[in-house]
Amino acid sequence: MPSSSASSNPQQPEDIERAMGGAEEHVSQRLPPIDYDLDRFPYCIVWTPIPVLTWILPFIGHMGICMSNGVIRDFAGPYLVTEDRMAFGRPTRYLRLHPKNVEGGSYAWDEGVSKASVLYGTRMHNIFCDNCHSHVATALCNMQYKDSTSWNMIILCFWFFVCARYVGVCGFIKTWLPFLILLTVVVLLAVYF
Repeated sequence: MPSSSASSNPQQPEDIERAMGGAEEHVSQRLPPIDYDLDRFPYCIVWTPIPVLTWILPFIGHMGICMSNGVIRDFAGPYLVTEDRMAFGRPTRYLRLHPKNVEGGSYAWDEGVSKASVLYGTRMHNIFCDNCHSHVATALCNMQYKDSTSWNMIILCFWFFVCARYVGVCGFIKTWLPFLILLTVVVLLAVYF
């Protein structure tokens, strides 16, 4: 009897899954986990505060982009793109992206980041117009993330400020506490003097 019911329904769950796109495709859409302890952020843009500058303008900081294995690349200074160690310390915020938005997937993602890193390894750092945000924007343009080659540091700055997540409570405190202390001092000085 069990064999006749199996033969009357030729589509098993595995067959249905394959017909709808396959288990392999579904698995390939899953992103690798983020490892906060090792600072591994696969397919992410990461950010950390720059002392003094971020204390005054909390939306300005240092940005890097991660390879598919989570290793961070950041334009740290003139002719210098560091790997696996951000110039101003560990990331406090991150924005998770997805390789499905890149034609060519993971390979094209890594190639876009690598090409931007090679290019910025030959450039002079300019805090106002050719900086770490420009490096990340170039990587996104190289891979044509979301079919766009119009990424720039201004778009990234605001997109990141609005949409990024904190790595935890410590990331939030490291980002905002100096600004809040400075703001409190300014307000107190303005009120009492």
